[in-house]
Order: sequence, then structure tokens, then C-alpha cells
Amino acid sequence: MAARRALKAVLVDLNGTLHVEDAAVPGAQEALKRLRGASVMVRFVTNTTKESKQDLLDRLKKLEFDISEDEIFTSLTAARNLVEQKQVRPMLLVDDRALPDFKGIQTSDPNAVVIGLAPEHFHYQILNQAFRLLLDGAPLIAIHKARYYKRKDGLALGPGPFVTALEYATDTKATVVGKPEKTFFLEALRGTGCEPEEAVMIGDDCRDDVGGAQNVGMLGILVKTAASCEHDCPLM
Repeated sequence: MAARRALKAVLVDLNGTLHVEDAAVPGAQEALKRLRGASVMVRFVTNTTKESKQDLLDRLKKLEFDISEDEIFTSLTAARNLVEQKQVRPMLLVDDRALPDFKGIQTSDPNAVVIGLAPEHFHYQILNQAFRLLLDGAPLIAIHKARYYKRKDGLALGPGPFVTALEYATDTKATVVGKPEKTFFLEALRGTGCEPEEAVMIGDDCRDDVGGAQNVGMLGILVKTAASCEHDCPLM
């Protein structure tokens, strides 16, 4: 393990750590203000695929969080970057509110499948269409593979089970771009001038947040705001 260096940057998870849907986690605004007072750079990272980056920013501002757009790095951004690199035309299995983050991407006559959290689209006909594209050789890009996430009414299925179903049915492997992938954390740190050993990740998911950060050389801090962290966390 690389030697720890002086702390220069903090990555903070959003949903489940600072807020849950339209409600702020109690004490989160005050904690963020204290963090702002420290001599470190702060970036906000999220696997949220239910809404565009602008909608997410508007939600955070309504909850009185002092956050700017250039401080947020989302898995949707990472997915778009990969689509552009591969120069493919994706079938977008994402929530309609997330579509603005793919503006300008050619989606007619798709030759790839991009899948995020899309509860309204996870039905047999659409999944079967994706299945057939994958059988024809289209690559499968998973924005992330979270098994579940926290809502106000309790835990809910994430995109992971649906990604896994498509992998199993087509004997293929998805390229995953969101947490806990190493590339996600490295991209989030890009522009900070910080190495992973100089950064810490704060999040509510022991695997995607803490485990992912540790795998890239960062420190991970688990906040117990979500019931999900209690089910299978090897750190507890």
C-alpha cells in the first residue's frame, strides 16, 4: 500500500450521504459548511442516473447545499465520455430525466446498449430489444451495477440485477463506468492535481463508495445514513 500523504481533496457521495431524494440528510448542510472551511478541495460524486446533472444541481440548491456544477462528477458523464470514445450509437436504457446528459449523441439504429436506472423502461419488451442487440455483437455499457439504493419508502432495486440478467442471457460482460470502478474515481480526481493517496472518499455504501475508493488507493469513510450499508459490509 502506498504511503499516506497530506490530505488535499475530499470526494463526497450525494444520494444517501447528503440527501435522500428531496430531503437533506439531517446535519448534512452544516457538515458541508465545516468541510468547506478546511483547506481541501471538495468534489461531489454520484452514481445517480435518474436525472440529468442540471436537475441534480437544481435539487441540491433547493436543499440549500452550496455546490457548483463544476464540482459534480456523475456516472452519466463517465458513460457519455465512453460512448464518445467508442463512437457508438447507444440504445439508452436510462430514465427520461437523464437524457439531457446525452444531448447530441446519435441514437438512431443503435449498435450499443447503455443501461442505468430506468424503472419505467425495465419491462420485457425493452429488455428483449436490448438482448437482441447484444446477441448481434453490440457492446453493453453499464452506468453502474448497484444492486439497490435508498428511497424515502425504503430500499429499491438498482440497475445491477438487470445488467446481470443481460450479461447472463447473452454470455457477455458489461463495461462498467460508475462506482466502484477505479477509472471513475481517477476521473473524479482529474483536475484537482491530487493523487489518490492525497484524497478521501465519504459515502454511505461500503462497497461502491468505501471499497471502490480503497481499491484505487484512497481512504474511505463510511457514513451510516443508509440501511443498505448494514446488509453486507465487510468493514462492519
